[in-house]
Formats: sequence, structure tokens, C-alpha cells
Amino acid sequence: MSTKPTYEALEQRVRILEKSYFELKQAEEAIREREALFRNLFEHHATVQLIIDPDSGKILDANNSAVMFYGWTREQLQEMRIQDINTLSPEEIKQEMEKARTDQRTHFEFRHRRADGSVRDVEVFSSKLEAKGKDLLHSVIHDINARKQTEQALRESEEIFRSFLENSPIYVFFKDKNIRAIRLSKNYEQMIGRPLNEILGKNMEELFPSEFAEKMVADDKRILNEGKPVVVEEEFNGRYYSTTKFPIVIDSQNVYLAGYTIDITDRKRAEAALRKNEDLLSSIYRAAPTGIGVVSNRMLLTVNDRICEMTGYNREDLIGKSARILYPDDADFDYVGSEKYRQISERGTGTVETRWQRRDGQVIDVLMSSTPINPHDLAAGVTFTALDITERKQAETELRRSHQMFLTVLDGIDATIYVADMDSHEILFMNKHMIDAFGGDFTGRVCYEAFRGETAPCGHCANDRLLDADGHPTGVCVWETQNLLVGKWYINHDRAIRWLDGRMVRLQIAFDVTHIKEMEQESKRIGEQLKQAQKMESVGRLAGGVAHDFNNMLGAILGYAELGMSEVSPADPTHGILKDIQKAAQRSADLTRQLLAFARKQTVTPKVLDLNKTVEGILKMLRQLIGENIDLVWLPGKELAPVRMDPSQIEQLLANLCVNARDAINDTGKITVETGIATFDETHCAMHVGAVPGEYVWMAVSDNGCGMDAGTLSHLFEPFFTTKEVGKGTGLGLSTVYGMVKQNNGFIDVISQPGQGATFKIYLPRHEAETGRAAKMDVAPPSARGLETILLVEDEPMILDIAVKVLERQGYRVMAAATPGEAIRLAREYAGKIHLLMTDVVMPEMNGRDLAKNLLSLYPNIKRLFMSGYTADVIAHHGVLDEGVQFIQKPFSVQALAAKVREVLDDTK
Repeated sequence: MSTKPTYEALEQRVRILEKSYFELKQAEEAIREREALFRNLFEHHATVQLIIDPDSGKILDANNSAVMFYGWTREQLQEMRIQDINTLSPEEIKQEMEKARTDQRTHFEFRHRRADGSVRDVEVFSSKLEAKGKDLLHSVIHDINARKQTEQALRESEEIFRSFLENSPIYVFFKDKNIRAIRLSKNYEQMIGRPLNEILGKNMEELFPSEFAEKMVADDKRILNEGKPVVVEEEFNGRYYSTTKFPIVIDSQNVYLAGYTIDITDRKRAEAALRKNEDLLSSIYRAAPTGIGVVSNRMLLTVNDRICEMTGYNREDLIGKSARILYPDDADFDYVGSEKYRQISERGTGTVETRWQRRDGQVIDVLMSSTPINPHDLAAGVTFTALDITERKQAETELRRSHQMFLTVLDGIDATIYVADMDSHEILFMNKHMIDAFGGDFTGRVCYEAFRGETAPCGHCANDRLLDADGHPTGVCVWETQNLLVGKWYINHDRAIRWLDGRMVRLQIAFDVTHIKEMEQESKRIGEQLKQAQKMESVGRLAGGVAHDFNNMLGAILGYAELGMSEVSPADPTHGILKDIQKAAQRSADLTRQLLAFARKQTVTPKVLDLNKTVEGILKMLRQLIGENIDLVWLPGKELAPVRMDPSQIEQLLANLCVNARDAINDTGKITVETGIATFDETHCAMHVGAVPGEYVWMAVSDNGCGMDAGTLSHLFEPFFTTKEVGKGTGLGLSTVYGMVKQNNGFIDVISQPGQGATFKIYLPRHEAETGRAAKMDVAPPSARGLETILLVEDEPMILDIAVKVLERQGYRVMAAATPGEAIRLAREYAGKIHLLMTDVVMPEMNGRDLAKNLLSLYPNIKRLFMSGYTADVIAHHGVLDEGVQFIQKPFSVQALAAKVREVLDDTK
């Protein structure tokens, strides 16, 4: 049985409990004070501090410095993990936190992100902290970004210094207070002849000869003791050096000697050479045959003996005096002063021809050259040389007179004359006649480029024929050629002669024989035209005669066939045979009628017609004839004059031409029938066989088919000539057209090229009333003339020649080209303005549209006029021209050409 405690025992227990309670309260109070102190230190400490859960990386708390450093609020930081701040990968961060928690490592360097996106280098000290039974990390973070930058700058500075020592062109050294080499530039290896690792740390006695080393060490110690920089010059291994030495004192224990050495061997040698040159120049100055002196503010400071000889004065008479004493008047004196100093200010030296007056009054010509001693301070003096050129001036005057007389004679010769170096082809001389013929003086340029537009010596150059194997002249070489650059023919007389300087040159005297060549070509052309006309006339006569006789025989055949058919029953087999004979004879009769049409012996009933109405009346028949796959376009001209012709001939003409056009088109295509009016003069008619000057109404049939080559065009109107397959053409269609046109006193133009389609243009005389007037030549009105420059491009030589003559007669300057390539070259070489490009549309190399585009890059404002024998509609259809451009239809008269050119030039659009 338990006993009850006594009052005293209970009282004792109460006292023990009270003591324990008070001790517990004191302990709790001490803990709260320590926590408050830690919290205060944590929150208000100047360093950045974070409390981190090492398991998840979550930031449990952050002090005010962390908020200011990172830029996030404390609440934002407490929502983040250390992985959001540290730039390491999550795996690397986990490993580092594990090291901190296990005390393997407490000091780290990381890169932390901030709220503004910047990244800073930080130093982190982490220690383990236990709270509520859990291990946490207390991290103290220091911003070391500036330190890192400083360390990087130090590394870069050291690298720069190392690179400087490695590559320095001068010798750089650092020695300690014991005069041992501690840092040297790499070039010391070459000076001393040993690698740097064998030089560094050595004293001077170990690196240099003893006497040289003793003097060097004495100088070094004196500089360290006195603390002042010193410059010394030294000689080592036959070379001279200038060395600047100075002390570097960090403290009493750290004293160094630094400096740099420059190799002055070249300077020393230059100084020695300069002294030698000064002695030489002094000797030359005294004995020079040219006058030499120095002036300052135009006062004579010194003169040599030659000045005294030239002027008749003694040196004492001139030195200290104004240079005015040397001049005959103030005008010469003032001119030399202003001109000489003007040239000196512009280019640093001045050269002037002037006059001096000797002491005895004689005036002499002098060439003066002046150079300032100091270009920035003319008061320091100006040196001058003076050369007596009196005799030379007199000789030059006589030479100019002789030269002018010689040029007068050469310019009076009606021939082009030039001289060119036979080796370099440089042009040394051109007479006036040649300068005018080629549009400029090309002296100094190479002959093949200036006169031929070539980039290499001409293949027909006569140089090889002018000298024999020993290099001696062989005599005169005469040869003939056409110069395409100017479009003229020349007979050239070439001879090798020796030039003034001794070199061999080619002298060429060339006579213009273009007019003779033109006459020969004109004679040949007329002969060819006559031959062609006679050929066609002979074929026509033959065809007419054959057709007439053949027609008589066909009449008999048809008659007998019909009689035979009337005598037998239609069921009789003989009746069928006679019917076949009749059909064959009828087809032959059709051929005969075509032959008669070619021979102009067809029976016709001419009437006065409106050509447009007549054509419109047969358009339906023509559309049925050519088929639905080909588009027939009708472009009637306005205000046509009447023509006198059998309407059936017009129908036959159009039918033959449209069928030919249809057969030239593969599958789908387009045929254009067009009418208009034209007036021709004798210039145009000279280019077209059978044409007569006068007014005409024309009808054109154009297609976009396969076109024809030159060989086909030359036989086009001959009977039985055909390009179709056997059995698909008689070869009489176009010969019939030719005969009918000739029968009505007209003529035909055909324009075609392979792949470009064809245009047949028929010209019929305008019908005049019985009292009608005779056709007269059209003369271009004065307003159609001009002085502009025209670039004319035409691949048909005769048309090119005629157009050039017409335009030149109107006052224009014409540059003629036979090909687009030649036109581009002429445009590039021409220095003036080209106002108008007049070009054929369809040409080899490129068409007129592309040529115009090329030239627009050289002459953006050049105007363009296109010309062609095709109708404008067909040309636009082929894409060669855009509709609405300036265009003139071939053939054209003088009046039409002149008026059109003037219209285009005056167009302000």
C-alpha cells in the first residue's frame, strides 16, 4: 500500500517543477532571441542569401539583398527553384547540391540568371542547415562579375603583352635589380643567337662579350641608382643600336630595369651616305652648268657661278638683293612671282618660262623651276634652277615654221595619211584629211582599234610585207580594202620608213575609191536586175507560146472526146474512157489558163474598181477556202484611190495567195489581208525591177507560217517551181499571180525569212481619169530636214545604201550598220549624242526590238523608228513589235521616209 506524500515532499516537488518551468521558459526565450537574430541577419545582410531544399532545389527563402540582386520579389523567388536561376543543367545542379549537403564542397562558382535576362558570375558558399528535422542548404552568394571581367582583362592584357614581346620589331627587355634578364622580346634570339629559354635568368656576362657586358652592366646600375632614364648608342656584332633604359620601382624590394632597343644600322649608314651626298651636292652646286639659287620673299640668298655667268653680275651684286634685278620689267617679275607660287601651292613645285636681262642689257629666255625648302613655310626659302633657253626658243620657232609648212602640204593632199609604229601599232601622226574622215585625231591610240574597231592587229596588215628578213624596207605595198568603220573603200600605199627616234614605222597614203566601187556595184546590180527581167520575160514568152499551141490541141481533144461520147451509150465502157479523157483535157486547160495568165495573154475585161469593196465581196469564199483552223483578218486602208483591173483577176490573185499562205501554216495560224496607198520615186524604183515612179494602191497578204529562205525566193515566180510534195502543187499559182500583176502594170514585193512567215505585197497603179495628171516625184518639204544623228541598221545592203543617201540629203548625220552587233559597237564608240535609232525588224543575230533594248542602256533618251516589208499587223502578231510603236512600211518613198523621221524626232512623248 502506497503512502501519501508529506506536505514537505509535495512542496519540494512544486519547487522543482517551478524551477524546471522557469529554466524551460528561459531556454525558449533564448531560442527565440537567436532565431530573431538569425532572421535579422539573414534578411538584412548585405550579401545575397538563399535557403534551398537540396532534394528539389526549391528556394524556401531569400533575403532582401537577393531580391535586389535578382530582380524578383521574395514571393516570386519562393515560387522558383535554383534550377531556374543557375545556368548549369539540372543534373549538374543536383550533383553540386549533393556535394554541399555532404560537406564534400562548400565553395562554388556559378553563373546565375536575373529577372532582366542578364547573366552574372557569382561565388557561392553553401553550408548545411537543419530545420524541423530536415537538412537544408544555406547559400551565401557574392557577385563576382566585375572580378571575372578584371581577371579576363588581366589575361587579355598578359596575352597582348606576350604577343607584343613575340612580334615586336624593336628589342624589349626587363631586368631585375641583379641585372638578370627576366622578360625579353623574341627577336633577342636572333641578336644573341640562342633560344629565349637559354637567355632568361642569365646575367649580362653570360650573354655578351665581357667588355661589352661590363659597360652595359655599369650603365644599368647607374640608372637604377640615379632613377633616371638614359639613351645610349651601342655597337654589337657589326650593327648599331640605340637603347632607351629606365627604372621601374614598385617598392624598395621590387626594383626593375626596363627598356627597348632599336636597330639604327640603316640610319647610321644613311647618315654617312647623306654626308657624302651633301659633299657631292655642294660640288655640283658650285660647278653645275645650270643656274641654281635660293630666294626668300623674292630676295636672293645664294646663287652659284652659272647664275653669274648667265647674267654678267658678280655674286656680291646679287646676294641680299631683290630678284627684280634680273628682270627687264615689272610685268615679267610680277608674272613669275604669281605663277610660280600658284603652281607651288597647287602641286608643290613651279616651272615658268620667262625673260631675264643681263647686266649689259641683253634679254635672254630662261626656264625656271622652283621648289620650296619647306612646303609649309615659304619664308624658309625657295630653291630655283635657271636654264638659258634662248637658242632653244629660236630653234623652236624655226621648227614650228617648218612643221606648219609641212602640215600645210600634207593637209592639202586629197588622201588620208597616217604613221604608225610597226611594233606597237601606236598612231604617231594623222593628216587633217584623215582626221576629218574618221571623226577625230587618234594619235596615241593603236591603229587597228582606232581605224578598224578591232581588238587585235588586222589580218590584212601590210607590216610583214614592208620589211625583208634583215629588217630593211622592201618598197611600196599597194592594196585595196573596205574600211567598215567609215564604210569607204581605199587603195592604200604602205611604206616602211625610219622615224625621228630611229624606230621603224609604217607610212600609209590611202585614196578614197568608194565612188568607183559604188559605180561598179551599181553596174553589177543593174546587170543582175536586167538578167532577171530578161529571164522572166523569156519564160513568159515561152509559156505564152506553148500555152497557145497547147490550147489548140486541147480544143481538138475535148471536141473529139465529146463527139465520141455522143455516139456511144452511157452504159458502154467506151463512154467512161472518153469521159476520163475529157476530165484530163479540162485539167490541162486549167493549167493552160494559168500559163496564159503568167504570159500576160489571158483574156480580161478590166473595170474601174474600189479595191476594198471588191475584196470584201470575196472574203466569205476565202474563209471557206483556207478552213476554220486559220484566222482570216481583214484590214482595209482608208480613202483608197480606184484601180482598173478585171475583178476575176483580183479573186484569182487572193485565192492563190491565200492557198499558198494556208499551206505554209502548220495546223492553226493567221492570214492577214491588208490594203493601202503608196507613192514611189525613182530612188525606190531603182531597187525594184519593173517598178515605175508614181502613185499606187497596194494589197498585202501576210501569214505567220514557216517562211522561205533566199534560195526559194529567187525562184518563186518561175513556172512549175514548187516546194510542195509531188502531186500537191502544179507550181503555177505564184507564176499566175506574177503574170496578172504584170498584165496590169503593177509589181510585187515579197518579204520572208525562215520561221518568220511571209508577206506578198501587190502594187497596182492608181487609176487616173483621161484628163488625169502624170505622176510626179515627191519632194520632201523643208520642214522634214534636220541636223540630228541617226543610227541606221539594215541587213539588206542596197536598202541600207539608199536610206543613207536619202537621210544625208535631208541634212542628217547617219551612222550605218549592217548588223545589230556592228550597231552596238558604233553606239559604244560614238562620243556624241545619238538622237534616233532606225532599224529593220527582222535581222540576223537579234531583232530590232532587242537591239533597241540594248541601246537604251547606253542612250536612255534615244528615239526609235522600226521598218519592215512585213505588214505592221503581222509584225505585232509575231511579237517583234508592240502595237502603237513608231513604224514605217517598206517600200517607202523619199517623202514618206523624211516625213516619218521628222515626225519621230519631233515627238515629245
